[in-house]
Amino acid sequence: MAASGPPPNSPFAPCSTPTPAAAAAAPMAASGPPLEDCLRLLRGERDEQKLAGLLVATNLCRAGDSDAVSKVYRAVGPRFLRRLLNTGLGKVEGGKEEEREAYLRLAVTVLAGLARVPEVAADEGVVSTVPLVAEVITKSTDPAITEECFELLSLIAIASEDGAYKFCEPGVVDMIFLQILSLTDGSKCIELAINLMQLLVHKLKVDTMSVEKLQGMTSMVTCLARLFAVLHTAVKFDALHMLTTLLSQKESPLHDSLRSIPASIWESHIRVGITAILQNRVVSSEKLHTLLLAECMMSILGENWLSEDFHVPDNQNVLPVDKFMLLVLESARVEVAVLLNELAYLKYESSKTSQTDEAICQKQRNLAILFSLIEKIIKMISNASSGEGAPIQTIHESTIMQAITGLNETISLVLDFLQDAKDHGQQKGDDLLAAARIVGSYLAEAPYACKEKTGNLLEFIFSIEGQDESSPFYSICFMLPMLSQITMEVDGCRTLASFGGYKAVIDCLVKMSEQDGMMIDNGSMFLACDTIINFMSNRKSVHIPVDSRFIRLLKALVTWAGTTDASSVTMTASCLCAMLLELTSEEFLLSCSHFDAKTLGSLAELIIRSLQQDIPDDDREQFNQKQIIVSGYRRWADRFPHVKEVVEQHVSV
Repeated sequence: MAASGPPPNSPFAPCSTPTPAAAAAAPMAASGPPLEDCLRLLRGERDEQKLAGLLVATNLCRAGDSDAVSKVYRAVGPRFLRRLLNTGLGKVEGGKEEEREAYLRLAVTVLAGLARVPEVAADEGVVSTVPLVAEVITKSTDPAITEECFELLSLIAIASEDGAYKFCEPGVVDMIFLQILSLTDGSKCIELAINLMQLLVHKLKVDTMSVEKLQGMTSMVTCLARLFAVLHTAVKFDALHMLTTLLSQKESPLHDSLRSIPASIWESHIRVGITAILQNRVVSSEKLHTLLLAECMMSILGENWLSEDFHVPDNQNVLPVDKFMLLVLESARVEVAVLLNELAYLKYESSKTSQTDEAICQKQRNLAILFSLIEKIIKMISNASSGEGAPIQTIHESTIMQAITGLNETISLVLDFLQDAKDHGQQKGDDLLAAARIVGSYLAEAPYACKEKTGNLLEFIFSIEGQDESSPFYSICFMLPMLSQITMEVDGCRTLASFGGYKAVIDCLVKMSEQDGMMIDNGSMFLACDTIINFMSNRKSVHIPVDSRFIRLLKALVTWAGTTDASSVTMTASCLCAMLLELTSEEFLLSCSHFDAKTLGSLAELIIRSLQQDIPDDDREQFNQKQIIVSGYRRWADRFPHVKEVVEQHVSV
């Protein structure tokens, strides 16, 4: 040992004197019980004593005596064990290269033995060795050492939260996960490595992670993505399951971290892995996992992820974007068709058992995943067709038309599923609500698709309730984009009037405006208002009896407009109020128990605000709304003397 080196007992001093073999021949200090002799050696001043003690400890640690193991760990101390690992890794000067493997073997064996006691594995000194042990995995050529390393790391990860989160330090995950690519398929090492990865995926929670540790989780995803793309063994499916577990967490900080990665190679790897599974014959459950992963990617990175043109350097056989998009869509469509058929059988034809109920729940969950994916594809196609969002230059028009044809077929099957539910008197269930949602999403883009089926089922769709709903609400919200379009024509208004559907829309609008009601965005409020405005505009062709819900609607519109100064809200609410007031009189309103002078005053203030509104020259919609308000006011003002008096004090109409 060089004179300039650290002192022999320094935690950084090389363990080069003696070798483990020489230490085995070192004399015992005194004859006594094996444990006491071992502890005496471990507490010795010289390295050869400590090494000799460790050789004895390897046998004691295997005996399963937790108390003895804890005493051994306290006697030797974590600093010496770290120094032993560093010497084996060649990180300290003076160590002989030919002896390093022996030091590594001894250090890892002793640590693995000690870590079998959870209290020891959770100790900060053992936890601190995680980066070093990960480095041993990358450098050791001995499978036995590698196996013990994975066992040791698993014990540390299980024992404490600190142990699990230690893997999120920079570079640790990369050293462990990417080493799997070089491990022999079916070996004990690969089994242990996968077990460790699964343990970390399920134990680590990202909600409260620091930015630095989130980077470690990001590395975990990118490493898993590469395994998912490159490997063609059972590990591919293990990687798939771990990826879906990590990425399916809603609104996770991990998503933001992944979006910040400048290179998109991990996205390409995921696409390659998805392609490989969907193009081959695999069991349905694995295809569902793969489609869930595609849905997660679109949730995190946006719908256009499916249509982006990625290049993977180490994989030249990447599927063209058009074919990839159709592959995902067609795979989802096939699974939807199968699930709808199986669900209908289980719900309406098979005998009722608890096992059947569980099977129904699982299929409903799978169906919800597929519907979510297809909805995102619908939005992607809509963006491509309308030019909204990022430009999609890689999807050809013929591909879009092929996708639309397929979507028409799938929506038709979903409508058949709803018809089946109607025939069996079933209108409550999250699967029915999910079916209504995807129908609404598609009809928002193609309002006249499946026109006959939709018209026949619209009343039933309005009656659908989710499992936790006490009355229909969301099913109506899902149909608002389509309703706001078809009611621009008389036929659409007649369809809505044929079963009193406009009443359901009014009730939905009122509920959205209530403080303690559903939390719905203004977009749904505007769609509901547009539907009723269209309906009222065609009232000459459709008979509309005035009842108490119109009174509640007036109050709801006044309340909504009072929550914001946005001109769009003011004009929309005032426009619909002006149309409703034409159906009644001030005397009648004040005679209603749900309407008072204060509400009438607020209504007058809303009319004033809308008439004073400066409308931009290019805002055609607000200009038309103001015209409706002015012309309506002139027709009914004399029937509302108090409103007229207040309005004409502020504006000239």
